[in-house]
Amino acid sequence: MSDPELGFSTRSIHAGQDFDVTTGAVVPPIYMTSTFVQDGVGGLRSGYEYSRGGNPTRDSLQQLLASLEGGLSAYSFASGLAAEDALLRAILTPGDHILMGNDVYGGTHRLVSRVFAPWGVSTSTVEMSDLDAVRAAIRPGVTRVLWIETPSNPLMKISDIAALAAIGHETGAIVVVDNTFASPYLQQPLSLGADVVVHSTTKYLGGHSDVLGGAVIVNSQELADKVGFVQFGAGAVSGPMDAWLTVRGIKTLAVRLDRHSSNAQAIAERLHGHPKLVNVYYPGLPHHPGHELAATQMKSFGGMISVSLVGGAPAARKFAESTSIFQLAESLGGVESLIGYPSEMTHASVRGTALEVPDNVVRLSVGIEDEADLVADVLSALARV
Repeated sequence: MSDPELGFSTRSIHAGQDFDVTTGAVVPPIYMTSTFVQDGVGGLRSGYEYSRGGNPTRDSLQQLLASLEGGLSAYSFASGLAAEDALLRAILTPGDHILMGNDVYGGTHRLVSRVFAPWGVSTSTVEMSDLDAVRAAIRPGVTRVLWIETPSNPLMKISDIAALAAIGHETGAIVVVDNTFASPYLQQPLSLGADVVVHSTTKYLGGHSDVLGGAVIVNSQELADKVGFVQFGAGAVSGPMDAWLTVRGIKTLAVRLDRHSSNAQAIAERLHGHPKLVNVYYPGLPHHPGHELAATQMKSFGGMISVSLVGGAPAARKFAESTSIFQLAESLGGVESLIGYPSEMTHASVRGTALEVPDNVVRLSVGIEDEADLVADVLSALARV
């Protein structure tokens, strides 16, 4: 039931999730198997041979992801970085160049600069909100990938997907959007002109901090074939239990994101103008430089907020360590609220580079707890700074 005419919430529950024809079970079974019996040599049942090449539970997740992002094909991996790695290996050859935003996720930058660079792939960064700067930074015939992250991690910058897709396509670049912060419920980059969407499905898609995974969704058969081959040939696939947990999480994605967004909006509004904060980075605030753009390409503004503190690094550390409901931990997008100190946690790998996160910045992943409790928690923690 992946009819694109159906609503998002309907597809999030039913796409790729046909009931079990043998028993009538509403929830499809988890196929916890490594291999499949053949009806004679080469006689594969429904095309299944070995779970690295295909597994019904993983296929159900991939069908679901393709439906929600409006893509031709989707591929599920063991982590978000495994998904990015497979995508880049499917696209790049030595001598190619990747252009990324100047506050791209540290793990993505580390993957390219530490793993792909020794194989002859170069990367550079640019302010993605400056379209002229992007045009100037692209190397025609060499820049193979234009990598967009919007909202960005952790400074919540908003990039114009449609405009950047047009710029990338003018020079033959493949336009990739990391849609992890927004999820397909809030933003659908393929409909805005992007070629590829990537996710850490660990985050909002799984939504319960109990599963690790990543995904690549494409709208080109040529690219689908290449990514599919790397998925099979290199084998960093998601296991059936992880795929099943991600499917279960996606069924409540819409209702969770509505609550994440409303809670984050309330917190951001209460924190704006707080005397101990230099800035509140949240695109739902009217003063945010990407507010109007975000309002046009996102359904709502999401559950991620970053703040910078007047007292510098000591104040930021104190704040991050003083909340009670917000738990100090890496990751984001789960039902529980988390707080982190990016410069020494999620983005420690880019310290000392142009992508270094200011040491007075703290990131909040706003959960779905009661709004009043979350507001009181952050205000109480700031009072202790």
